Amino acid sequence: MAAPVGPIGVLCIQRTLSKGRRSGFVSGLGAASADAVYGAIAGFGLAALSSVLLGHRNAIALAGGAILLYIGVQSIRGDPASVESAPATEQSAVAPLDSNARSLAADFGSTFLLTLTNPVTILAFVGIFAGLGVGVSGDYLAAAVLVAGVFAGSALWWFVLSAAVDRVRERVTPAVLRRVNQLAGVVIVGFGAAALWSGL
Repeated sequence: MAAPVGPIGVLCIQRTLSKGRRSGFVSGLGAASADAVYGAIAGFGLAALSSVLLGHRNAIALAGGAILLYIGVQSIRGDPASVESAPATEQSAVAPLDSNARSLAADFGSTFLLTLTNPVTILAFVGIFAGLGVGVSGDYLAAAVLVAGVFAGSALWWFVLSAAVDRVRERVTPAVLRRVNQLAGVVIVGFGAAALWSGL
């Protein structure tokens, strides 16, 4: 599960400040969707797929670490004074809709992939669902309800977080935003380095 204080949480906060609430929330939805995928694997008793994922956890961790390093460096080097950092009303007048859609798709996809590259997530779901007797009993309705609950709960958390951060966004100056981006980048690089170390 994507931790609120982990790299996804940092990304969600940074993107909300830089690009607005929609970007932060869509980033969170990417993580929620990946949580639902892993929940479905555990909840529907897909033991073979779980074993394959766990068997390749080092390679998955290395891939996730590399992605985190890339995103972290881009955040450190990024210019918060770009169109993306402008308020939503200004963006709509400057950036075409298809550009915004591509940006949101990239936000969703990056956090979806990052969450999938955390092999600890599948272990957590297998443990939780096994403790509840789901995934081994063949009760697919209970599994579906739990997976839907995982997605809904995760999505609600990201909505609340992005909405709360968005409330202070207008008070953040470009200089402060630059510092936030740099700090977020350093934290994300740290998570990436840790992921690479765990995969070696």
